[in-house]
Amino acid sequence: MNDKREIRTRFAPSPTGELHIGTLRSALSSFLYARKNGGKFILRIEDTDQGRLVEGATKRMIEVLGWSGLEIDEGVVLEDGEIKEVGKYGPYTQSKRLGIYKKYVQQLVDEEKAYYCFCTPERLDDMRKEQQNRKEAPRYDRHCLSLSKEEIEEKIKNGEKYVVRFRVPEGKTVVKDLVYGKIEIENETLGDNIILKSDGFPTYHLAVVVDDYLMRITHVFRGAEWIASAPIHVLLYNAFGWEDIMPEFAHMPNILGQNKKKLSKREGSVSVEDFRKQGYPAEAIINFIVLLGWNPKTEKEIFSMDELIEQYEIKKVNKAGAVFDIKRLDWISAQHIKQMEVDDLYKRMILFLEEKEFYKNASEEFKIEEYIKKILTIEKERLEKFTQVGENNQFFFNDNLEISADSMRWKDSGDEDTKNNLKKAHKVLENIPEKFWSLENIEKKLLDTAGDKRGDLLFPLRAVLTGQNRSPSPFEVAWVLGKEKSLERIKKAIESL
Repeated sequence: MNDKREIRTRFAPSPTGELHIGTLRSALSSFLYARKNGGKFILRIEDTDQGRLVEGATKRMIEVLGWSGLEIDEGVVLEDGEIKEVGKYGPYTQSKRLGIYKKYVQQLVDEEKAYYCFCTPERLDDMRKEQQNRKEAPRYDRHCLSLSKEEIEEKIKNGEKYVVRFRVPEGKTVVKDLVYGKIEIENETLGDNIILKSDGFPTYHLAVVVDDYLMRITHVFRGAEWIASAPIHVLLYNAFGWEDIMPEFAHMPNILGQNKKKLSKREGSVSVEDFRKQGYPAEAIINFIVLLGWNPKTEKEIFSMDELIEQYEIKKVNKAGAVFDIKRLDWISAQHIKQMEVDDLYKRMILFLEEKEFYKNASEEFKIEEYIKKILTIEKERLEKFTQVGENNQFFFNDNLEISADSMRWKDSGDEDTKNNLKKAHKVLENIPEKFWSLENIEKKLLDTAGDKRGDLLFPLRAVLTGQNRSPSPFEVAWVLGKEKSLERIKKAIESL
């Protein structure tokens, strides 16, 4: 390959469902490599399997890529909510390219590198059964290769259904992979793959080779499950005479479930949209999946997109599959949330908060933006995902707390001791002017008053402010609630005693 060519990578999903987390990992590898090398990242839609298409899947895929931070330079994009194509090598949707594929299929037929096959499904089933009985690997027996031109024309004229098969030459095929190295395959094990289906649509093998060639793709990143198809693609490049500008292949190790098999829906969420709905930040998903099979060779584990672009190298990709560990994703997600500015965190989690019943039922005073931002300042150190906001601290959204006398007592303290300590806390907080109502000041004043008996003062204070045994510190809670609300809750508790 000419090293002076512009680096062009592509992501070419089939719109047959939601974007799989492993598929996003392949897209991310393509994106990072293109960005690292000043190249272009292209989105192509491979929709030749018409029977499996899902309505709206293409649009949702593009939206997920945008959410993930993978900016498309060329190909199929969304503009003002509409699907459009940009770039000079289009169309970028395979169903719009059928004439192009038929031209190249015909070229292979004319050069006797491909042939028409009229075998019925029944005959193919019988053939496979006979091969199984003989304990042979199932592959097409070239029954139709001997048909004359006249016989072919007659069958087509009579409306007989046919496919076109690629005629695999004798010998060996070598695939040079950037991750797995040199892979050598005996051609006789491949079989004559179909390259044009009976519905006039190409198969993946033919379309991907023609498209990558015409779109000037220099590097192909895809899952390791496609290694078995790579020899056919190499042979097709050779058959067309394009071997000198064949893209370089990088097959990414599979993402594995806890059972060490390829991650599947049986183990729970596998689509990116699932994780998005669960409240994981996009940065966390990207950070997590890039580390599934890629080793930065440093102690650093938390990366921004810019840092990943700077450090990404194919030689750091491992061959072995990586196990999907949800606990590790939770940890990475927590680290990214901790690093977020509160204003950004508010914008990204407010939609999740608005879906919660305790928030819907809260009065308007608890829904003020600045108030919620104070809650986030306290909670973000403890969050793993956006959906957890407020879950453990619902007292921030409700004044009607159920607090028993027992829950206010510290160790052996009686009701009178508890009441006196609450009065003491009330007086401390009452004497802090509004303009000095800061977390630091509240903590200092309360600790100075408590002295060596912190539990006596702070335990009942926490109980009456939150109604819970476990919560953020009473200093943090008082700061979020504000002076008036904090004093109201303490006064109400004293009266109940």
